[in-house]
Amino acid sequence: METIKIIIAGPRGRMGREAVQLVKNTEHFELVRVLDHKYGGQLLSELDGFTGIDVPIYSDIDECFNESGADVLIDLTVPEVGYLHTKKALEYHIRPVVGTTGFTEEQLAEIKTLTKQQGKGCIIAPNFAIGAILMMKFSQMAAKYMQDVEIIELHHDRKLDAPSGTAVKTAQMIADVREQKIQGHPNEKETIPGARGANYDGMHIHSVRLPGLIAHQQVLFGADGQTLTIRHDSYNRASFMSGVKMSVEAIMKIDTLVYGLENIID
Repeated sequence: METIKIIIAGPRGRMGREAVQLVKNTEHFELVRVLDHKYGGQLLSELDGFTGIDVPIYSDIDECFNESGADVLIDLTVPEVGYLHTKKALEYHIRPVVGTTGFTEEQLAEIKTLTKQQGKGCIIAPNFAIGAILMMKFSQMAAKYMQDVEIIELHHDRKLDAPSGTAVKTAQMIADVREQKIQGHPNEKETIPGARGANYDGMHIHSVRLPGLIAHQQVLFGADGQTLTIRHDSYNRASFMSGVKMSVEAIMKIDTLVYGLENIID
């Protein structure tokens, strides 16, 4: 298999560190540069935890992308930065694989237009865990038959966006097949605002933030005399790397925007 040359943005983050190890341990992947807002001009091997990984660190995005020879950018930063990195990568004809959630519909539309202009694909995945993708697909299947749905997503207390991108994506996928319905009693009233969570197309989404959690979600379906719960748990960030690897390999054959890994798995 031909070697895929990769830039990683955010290598010092918890997800970024896992991605560095993924690239290091995958025979047909090659890490050529990393993008970091600190330590520009140094080698990654000079930082704690990256012994022997002698790739240059860039803080200036244009310097990083220019003449890099990179095929793919793996971006695991935050929404505002990830959006700018994604656009800039496409301008340099580098294919972005993005694990940052929180993109707006307008931003996604702009990125899709840019992929068409440049002829390079982009994958944005609210969740890279294969089990989480299956959870979303199974939930979509169930929603055809059980229209009363609530989503509870649970994450660590350092997560910035709520609800999570995975929860929003799950609700979108369910809404595509579910007959629209306003759930609960028609006269229900929140005695404390927000008690029923966010409302998406009549479904409710609840966000939990606690130390000790990583990334978890359950989708609850109710019908007369029965309930169905579909749940996925990520207990460490290594759980996301199988999806990152799949995305890097798939992006080489894609020339448009793909939002969600459910679109590239059978």
